[in-house]
Amino acid sequence: MDVRASLNQALLKPWAKPLVWLLCALPLAWLFARAATDQLGANPAEALIHATGLWTIRWLWLTLAISPLRDAFGLPGLLRHRRALGVTAFIYGLLHFLAYAWLDKGLVLDDIVRDVLKRNFILVGLLALILMTPLALTSFNRAIKALGGKRWQALHRLVYAVALLGLLHFYWKKAAKNDLAEVLVYAGILAVLLVWRFRRRSRAARPLQAR
Repeated sequence: MDVRASLNQALLKPWAKPLVWLLCALPLAWLFARAATDQLGANPAEALIHATGLWTIRWLWLTLAISPLRDAFGLPGLLRHRRALGVTAFIYGLLHFLAYAWLDKGLVLDDIVRDVLKRNFILVGLLALILMTPLALTSFNRAIKALGGKRWQALHRLVYAVALLGLLHFYWKKAAKNDLAEVLVYAGILAVLLVWRFRRRSRAARPLQAR
């Protein structure tokens, strides 16, 4: 048996899902450990807000990369874990917002609403989180059955809008400090993923057009 087949079988094992969830929790555990030992620098609140936001983007981009990685490496078992990664992105995004609302605004609702309406990058980030919420809530087999496959797929195409809004949020936040190098890296990765998606849909549509 070759390495690819062995890896694909491992991805389908019962212990693979708990292992994926454990791996998804590691960055959060690392952040909490650093916070508990006062290793987040001079501004721990800002460090937590930034780190949870960055990990939200990383998990979201990894979720979008599952299908290309499956095709590139011939690992269909990867699809089994895509929903877990998507839910993880939502959890980190929710923690990102809660860290901002609690550590930066002290959970004062009036201050949060005023800040959201005043600063475009916060408004865009909140909109991305709102759009992620129904995706996370329907990332289970019962939801797929209740919605039906086609409607579920249509709903989950919102992930691309979420990604673009998340990138815009990240860009506006970094642009204020004239620090765009990191943004360009994530923008480049997203561009590759979107081009792959577009080309795949174009290839799928050609046989239908030929008829």
